[in-house]
Amino acid sequence: MKKINIIVCVVFLLLSCKSGKNIVEDSFKSITIDTILNDKISIRAILVDKDRLWFAADKSRFGFYDFKSKKIKEIVIKSDSLNNEFRSIAQNNESIFIANIGNPANIFKINKKDLFVKNVYTETHEKVFYDSVNFWNEKEGILIGDPIENCLSILITRDGGNSWNKIPCSNLPKTVDGEAAFAASNTNVIIKENNCWIVSGGKKSRVFYSSDKGKKWTVFDTPIVQGEAMTGIFTADFYNSKLGFVAGGNYENPEQNFQNKAISKDEGKTWTLLAENQGFGYASCVQFIPNSMGEKLVTVGTSGLYYSSNGGVSWKQLSDDKTLYTIRFLDNNTAFAAGKNKIVRIEFNEN
Repeated sequence: MKKINIIVCVVFLLLSCKSGKNIVEDSFKSITIDTILNDKISIRAILVDKDRLWFAADKSRFGFYDFKSKKIKEIVIKSDSLNNEFRSIAQNNESIFIANIGNPANIFKINKKDLFVKNVYTETHEKVFYDSVNFWNEKEGILIGDPIENCLSILITRDGGNSWNKIPCSNLPKTVDGEAAFAASNTNVIIKENNCWIVSGGKKSRVFYSSDKGKKWTVFDTPIVQGEAMTGIFTADFYNSKLGFVAGGNYENPEQNFQNKAISKDEGKTWTLLAENQGFGYASCVQFIPNSMGEKLVTVGTSGLYYSSNGGVSWKQLSDDKTLYTIRFLDNNTAFAAGKNKIVRIEFNEN
């Protein structure tokens, strides 16, 4: 197990009163990174369960890291699509759900106890591309993907993932030509209570919103960079039903650190850019730190791992690792991250 200690000094950043910004205090003084998987693998989808970290990966692979035994179990799904690339993962109490991005699109339901795998949905189309999956509760979940017609592809389950039905475009807001979603880190469909937010990019960077578990939808504009195929919102998180954060940027110009991060305090209806020309550039995943009153956030991407202790107003680089794609928190101080050829455990230390 490879261990890296990174010391981060406590910094007090004094900013001009004229700018309207305040003094910022970093609460984390150091981080410790343990490598728990090092292999030739690409992982963009992880989730934390009671005693396991589940992951979905390329080459038809999924698996888990057991917290007690500290061992990795990797499984290959044998199907007609021999090279499934899984970038979506979700769960209810009994099952794990993973979906691949390409044609044909498949959703697999995996029993947590015996690891029995069942294909519960298949869709064939040259444009099919599914990006992210999430669940409201034991019975109801959502999988979202790129447009095939003039709307996002949205599948809903109401029976615990045994069957999935696509919402017709007549019941959804229209997308513009060149607008889509990004399968960067399984974080472009976010659920809090009955609410659901979907983020898009490309020609338009917008937020699609439902307050009733996907029955009715509306859409809101954002100031995030847009207009090119690889620009827009790549990731989002909501701390509660009101407070949300989106990030992304320009994948082809990853050092661009303006128009790439924004905050909402009104259920995603309006968005305000933060930290313009500061902090990270392209980000593939953003997460609120649990129990932080919505003040602490972490991002990973090609700029490395960045941390904010003041709701995204300012950012500090904690790691220059550019190969992490996705991150999830186990508790207030512990996270797991995954990406190119690895999974790591990260401890955020306050002393």
